[in-house]
Amino acid sequence: MENNNSFNELLEQDDKLFNVPRRGNIIKGKVVQVLDEEVVVNIGYKSDGIIPLNEFSNNTDINLKDIVNEGDEIEVLVLKSDDGEGNVVLSKKRIDYIKDWDALKEAFDNKETIVIKTGEAVKGGIIAYYNELRGFIPASQLSDQYVENLNEYANQELKVKVIEIDKKKNKAIFSRRQIIEEKLEEKRKELWNNIEKDAVVKGEVKRITNFGAFVDIGGVDGLVHISEMSWGRIKHPSEVLSIGDTVEVYVQDFNKEQNRISLSLKQTIKNPWANIEEKYLIGDVVEGKVVKLVDFGAFVELEPGIEGLVHISQISEDRIAKPSEVLEPGQIVNVKILNIDSEDNKLSLSIKEAEASKDMEDYLTDSEESEKTTIGDVLKFKED
Repeated sequence: MENNNSFNELLEQDDKLFNVPRRGNIIKGKVVQVLDEEVVVNIGYKSDGIIPLNEFSNNTDINLKDIVNEGDEIEVLVLKSDDGEGNVVLSKKRIDYIKDWDALKEAFDNKETIVIKTGEAVKGGIIAYYNELRGFIPASQLSDQYVENLNEYANQELKVKVIEIDKKKNKAIFSRRQIIEEKLEEKRKELWNNIEKDAVVKGEVKRITNFGAFVDIGGVDGLVHISEMSWGRIKHPSEVLSIGDTVEVYVQDFNKEQNRISLSLKQTIKNPWANIEEKYLIGDVVEGKVVKLVDFGAFVELEPGIEGLVHISQISEDRIAKPSEVLEPGQIVNVKILNIDSEDNKLSLSIKEAEASKDMEDYLTDSEESEKTTIGDVLKFKED
């Protein structure tokens, strides 16, 4: 029995001796030691295999002890049967390289999302790594918007799609933009499926023009026309909104076919005309600001959103050819309310009657003061 065991052991030793690992063989082994510059692997041969640091990973800054442990089973590629000292030279990164190409091909075919690590920014884009494979992200594929500083994307983990792959040329091109655009498309579909007129929704101001502001309400930009920004008179949208503002807007109308949405900011704010007759009465003299001059008169704002017309005949007791002879935009004046039309949001105002009312008030005040003067006051004055 003992002779049989000895014979079997000799056979196993012979197998290990003559079953020499050949260059290009893919074999499995068990890690027996992890050093700073190499990993020692038992591959079932008379001598152990050695994986140098630069054959474990393309990233030579790694600490081997952080990523591999004694007892780990790994698959390796034979580079040399004998390094001159009796050791078999192995490579892990070349096996990973083969596996990574297969994984990239699968991700490309199935249009799957993968995670890559970016390296340095170079001309026209940024270097990217999928495990042991080196690829590239063109600047145009980093975002759906122009990227001014490529370094913002250096040394990061990014989710991307594989948009081009060529193993023979060792070429892999990635796109982050495609993922962003796919998410935006999903948001757009959801928006168009749920949007309703008269709804109030949240959005972000993306762009400001002379005629209004574009607000993103979920993948689609709607227009807030300048006339729908405030109940008051404004000269430019930037007086009310800034790029990046988060606002609530009212959906006035939309057209899915034309990809247009009309929004209103002022409809989310109470209309100042709603309770006009509770705030102002016919005959009241109030202060206002001249906001516009026209040939037939002047428009005076009493508060944001409420303004009325002072007809040219109601500007001055003197005859004038045009309002600009006595008034200018921005001027503060007193006006008398002649009429309130709450249905059409119109006020009729008068400057000259406001002045007449003030003159009458001053006259009555002077008369009251005169009535308080007695004969004794007059005699006392004469004695002095």
